[in-house]
Amino acid sequence: MKQFLTKILFITLTTIFLISCNAVKRVPENDYLLENHKIFIDSVKTNKPKLYNQLYQKPNTKLLGIPIRLHIYNAASVNQDSLYQDWLTRKPNREKRMINFFSKKQVDRLGVGLSGINDWLKKTGEAPTIIDESKTKRAVKRLQSYYWNNGWFNNKVDYKINRKEDKKATIDYYIRPNSPYFIDSLHTRIESMVADSIYQLNTEKSAIISGKQYKTLDIETERERLTTLYRNSGLFHFEKEYIKFDADTINTGHKVNLNLLIKNRSVAFGDSTARIPFKVHKISKVNVFTDYSYQNRNKKPTDSMFYRGYNIYGFDEIQFTRKAITNSILINPGEIYRDSDKIFTYNQINNLRTFKYPNIQYDIDPNDPSGENLIANILLTPRKKYSVNTEFDVSTSSIQAFGVGFGGSLLIRNVFKGAEILEISARGSIGSSSDAVDGGEKFFNISEVATDVKLSFPKILFPFRINKIIPKRMSPTTNLIFGMNVQQNIGLDKTNASGIFNYRWKPNITVTNQFDLINVQYVRNLRTNNYFNIYETSFNELNDIAVRVLEADSPLFNPDGDTPQLTIPTGADQFIIESLGASPDVGPDPDLTAEDLQEIRNINERKIRLTEDNLIFASSYTYTKNNRENLYDEDFSRFRVKIELAGNTLNTIANIAGLKKKSNDRFEIFNVEFSQYAKTELDYIKHWDLGRKNIIAFRAFGGIAIPYGNANSIPFARSFFGGGPNDNRAWLAYDLGPGSTGGRNEFNEANLKIALNAEYRYNILGSLKGALFIDAGNIWNILDNVEEEEAVFSRLDDIQEIAVGSGFGFRYDFDFFVIRLDIGFKTFNPASDRDQRWFKGYNFSEAVYNFGINYPF
Repeated sequence: MKQFLTKILFITLTTIFLISCNAVKRVPENDYLLENHKIFIDSVKTNKPKLYNQLYQKPNTKLLGIPIRLHIYNAASVNQDSLYQDWLTRKPNREKRMINFFSKKQVDRLGVGLSGINDWLKKTGEAPTIIDESKTKRAVKRLQSYYWNNGWFNNKVDYKINRKEDKKATIDYYIRPNSPYFIDSLHTRIESMVADSIYQLNTEKSAIISGKQYKTLDIETERERLTTLYRNSGLFHFEKEYIKFDADTINTGHKVNLNLLIKNRSVAFGDSTARIPFKVHKISKVNVFTDYSYQNRNKKPTDSMFYRGYNIYGFDEIQFTRKAITNSILINPGEIYRDSDKIFTYNQINNLRTFKYPNIQYDIDPNDPSGENLIANILLTPRKKYSVNTEFDVSTSSIQAFGVGFGGSLLIRNVFKGAEILEISARGSIGSSSDAVDGGEKFFNISEVATDVKLSFPKILFPFRINKIIPKRMSPTTNLIFGMNVQQNIGLDKTNASGIFNYRWKPNITVTNQFDLINVQYVRNLRTNNYFNIYETSFNELNDIAVRVLEADSPLFNPDGDTPQLTIPTGADQFIIESLGASPDVGPDPDLTAEDLQEIRNINERKIRLTEDNLIFASSYTYTKNNRENLYDEDFSRFRVKIELAGNTLNTIANIAGLKKKSNDRFEIFNVEFSQYAKTELDYIKHWDLGRKNIIAFRAFGGIAIPYGNANSIPFARSFFGGGPNDNRAWLAYDLGPGSTGGRNEFNEANLKIALNAEYRYNILGSLKGALFIDAGNIWNILDNVEEEEAVFSRLDDIQEIAVGSGFGFRYDFDFFVIRLDIGFKTFNPASDRDQRWFKGYNFSEAVYNFGINYPF
C-alpha cells in the first residue's frame, strides 16, 4: 500500500510541476504563443490532416496535453556562457577560490560543460511557436490554393487571432469552398502527327475524365502518363515540358473545358531555333564495355565478341560469357527506344551484384541519314572479385543469459564467368544458460556452430526455355543453398542440415515471387535422454501421477532421493510404457484413472514429437507485394502469402518403390519417418503516416499447417509459437497458448496461429520515440495428434481464447538501427478463470519487458 501511495504521489507531483512550468517564459513582449488552431468549413470544425498540413505554424507538440519539449527548451538559459561568468565573478574571491581548489583549466572546462548541457536542452527541446501573422496570411493563401487545385475556384478563406491575457493565443481559419467545378470536355492540338497518333491509340487510360471534379493533380498525372507513354514509344527527345494544358471556365456554369497542347520539339541551329516534328527512334547498335573505367575512357578496346546483335568489348580480356552480359540487358538492337528498357537494364545489372552502377548513353547513329537510329553504349565497371566480411555480437534472451556470436563470410563474384555469385559463411556462438543440462561449473555451457554455402545464378535454370513466362526484365535468379548447423543448447542437442533450390523473380518494383522447388531439412536430436531434464513441467506432471499410483519403494523411483521421484530417463520412460501398455484402458494400478491415462498419452505424444528426428522434403511458393519506397517511407503496405507442401514427393517415391510401412502405417526413409503436411501463411502490414512523426502501424498474421498421410503432427521447426518481442509482447516467446492451457510447457507451439498487432508511434524528445500498442492472438492445435480440449481449436467459439496484451514502449533511433524497449501487460488472459481474465496482470511486477533491435513490424 505504501508503494502504491508513493507512486500516486510521485505522478501527482510530476504532473503539478509540468503544469506549473511557465510555457510563455521565452515569448517576447507583445508576442503570443500559439496554443491551438482550428479550421472551420462552412462554420463546421474539421480535423482533416490534409488541411492542417497546409498551415505554416503548428502548436508545440504535447504529450498527455503537456508541452514537455517546450518546457525543456525553456529550462535552458539564453546565454549560458555569460551567466556562468557572471556567477563566477559576482563575489570577489569566488573565482580565485575555485582556481585554487581545482585549476584554471578545470574551471574553464566547467563553463564549457554547463554550456554543453544548455545546448543539449535547446536541441532536445522545442522553441515556442510564436504567432507570426505574415505566416498566417501565407497559410490562408495556401488553403486557397489547396481548394482551387481541387476544383473550388471561387473559395473564400479568412482567419481570426484570439489573443489572451496570458500571452497565449489561438487561430481560427474559416473556409467557404462554394460550388466546385467539373470537367466538361477535353480538346487536343498536337502538332506532331506521330505524337498525335500515339495519343489517340491510348486515350482510354487518360486521368482526365468528363464529369469528374477538377483536380490539378489529375492534370499533373496526365502529363506524367503522356511523358511515360511517349518516351516508351520511341520518342527519344520528348520531355514533359512540351505538354501544356489551359482551361476555359467563362460562362460555362461551373464546367471546365480543357485544351491539351503539344508543340513540335525545339531545335537550335546556330543562333536560331526551329521546331521539327517528333520521330520514332530505333536502336541500331548496342555496345557493351565490360571493364570500363575513367582511365580507359580514351583507350581502344583490345578484346571483343559479337552475340545476337550486341557488340561486347573489353579493354583487357573479357571475363564474362556472352549470355551473362546479354541476359542482363533489355535494350535490344532493332527495337524502338523505350525508357523502360533502360530502367530495367539498370535494375537487372544492379541485381547481378557484379558491377557498379552502370552508365548508359545514347547517341544518334552517324551512319543513318534520317537521324532516326540510336546507338546505345553501356559502360560497366566490375566490382572486386572477392569480398570478405566479419561480424561480432553480444545477445541475451529468456533462455540465454549471455551470449557471444562471431562469424565471417566470403563472397566470390563471377565464379563460372556467368556473373554467378558464391557466398560462403560460417558462424559460431557460445552462451551461458541456467537451464543448461550437464552444464557443470562452466560459464559458457551452450554453443552453436553453423556454415552456409549459397550459389546464385542470374537466370532461371530449367530444362526448357521459359523466357516468355519469366522474361529477363523480371530479374530472375536461381539459388542453390546448403547449410549445416550443430547446437549444444539447453540439453537436447541437435544437428540440422538443409538444402534449398529456389527461383526468385520480380514482375515489377513492388512484387516479388519465390518458388522453392526443393527445400530439404534433416533434424537429428543427439541427446534425447535429456528430454525430461529439459521439459520439467511434463516430468513433474508425470511424476505426480507416478507418486500417486506406485509404491514408494518402486524400482522406477530414484532410491537416493528424499521424496519419490522417477529416474530420468529409465524410470520415466518405463512408467509411460507400463501405463499405456498393450491395453491402454488398463493401467498398472486401479488408481490410474482415465484422466491420468489421457495425461500420460499427451506427455508421451509430445515427447515423441520433440525427440524424433525429422526429414522434411517440401516445396513452397511465396508472393510478396511491398509498396514501401525506402526505409524512411512510413505510409505503405506489405502483403505476403506462402503456400507450402511437404512429403508428397517422398510419399510417391515410397509407393512406387514398394517400401513397406511400419506398424504405425508410416513409411521410413533412411530410418526416419518423413513429414507430410500442407501449410499456409498470410501476413499483412500497413503503416499510416499522420504527420509530425506520428505513425499508426498495423499487422495481421494467420497461419495453419495440417498434417496428413505419413504424419499426424507438424515438426517443431515448422510449427507456430506465440509471445515475444515481435509478437504478443505481454507474453514471453513460447509462453502463450496453446488455447487456454496457460503455456504450461517450456516451449509451447501448435499448428494454427492468429496474430493482430496495432501500434501508435510518436516522437518524445529528439531521437527518443514512444509507442502505445495492443497485441492480440493465440495458437491452437487442429487436426493433429493433440487431444487436450483446452489446446484444440474445435469450434468457432474458441476464437474467444484470443489473448490480448497492451502496453507502451520506448525506442531510440540511431538512424541505422533502433534500440527498443516494450513493456507489455496481460490485458485478457484466456488461461485464467473466467472472472479473472480481464486486467488482472496490469502491474509492473507482472509485466513482460521486451528488448529488441528495430521495430517489430
